[in-house]
Amino acid sequence: MNKKEILNKVSIICEHIASDLKYELVDVEFVKEFGSYYLRVYIDKPGGVTLDDCQNMSEILSDKLDQEDPIDAAYFLEVSSPGLDRPLKTDKDLNRNIGKDVEISLYRPFEGKKTYEGKLNNFNDEFITIDIRTDELINIPRNIISNIKLALKF
Repeated sequence: MNKKEILNKVSIICEHIASDLKYELVDVEFVKEFGSYYLRVYIDKPGGVTLDDCQNMSEILSDKLDQEDPIDAAYFLEVSSPGLDRPLKTDKDLNRNIGKDVEISLYRPFEGKKTYEGKLNNFNDEFITIDIRTDELINIPRNIISNIKLALKF
């Protein structure tokens, strides 16, 4: 199986387990780093994920992966919270963060800038709308956005 097929199969398995445990599956990665493969699964839930949540998901997922054996290579399984600075990848992520401050990085300049910060106002299939100042909205084309994440303010 190629990497895309592995990710598809593993994502389906993870989604079922996460749903049963009342977690949200945020992302699944299968990467090779320093000669070793890592299967990283990121989960979330209202109020945040605890170490016990990660351990619970990891144990159940490990057993299921051993049964179905979708990955031919040896790998390390890591289950964790996505963290505060995680990218907002899905419409579900965006919807949950309407009204929050975000940072947007672009592949190329848009209206003279490659980065924007503001309150996430709205989105659709074509644009992400942020409020960059009080009542000044900007529609950024989704196809030029490389990364969106929550703006961390300390």
